[in-house]
Amino acid sequence: MKALIQRVRGARVEVGGEIVGAIDQGLLALVGIEPQDTPASVAKLLKKLLNYRVFSDAEGKMNLSLTDVEGGLLLVSQFTLAADTKSGLRPSFSTAAAPALGEQLFDHLVTLARAQHPQVATGRFGADMQVHLVNDGPVTFLLES
Repeated sequence: MKALIQRVRGARVEVGGEIVGAIDQGLLALVGIEPQDTPASVAKLLKKLLNYRVFSDAEGKMNLSLTDVEGGLLLVSQFTLAADTKSGLRPSFSTAAAPALGEQLFDHLVTLARAQHPQVATGRFGADMQVHLVNDGPVTFLLES
């Protein structure tokens, strides 16, 4: 399981012109699910999302987590993160989880996140989404579980 996280001042997801998820300061997490991922992978990734220290403390050092700053978490399913891009000029999606497994594990991530963090928003699984964000820094990391 992979998550491309971006520290944001604000982010939102639109589907068909309707805002389906939005946060102010926090993390936008684009989540890629692979066939070998399990509920344990989900729990491990969520622990990183909530506790990875990417926010600045009073001295300007990245010492604070999403939990510390009480920021929002915007989760967006992004199957293209699991693509195989090692050869050729076109991505292969054979390394991405099947849609049924991807949706099951993404829903599990959302459920766990909402149980552990007060501000969780999402995109819509499988939808054509437009993601708007103001990257803060910019700060972007690829997390893997």
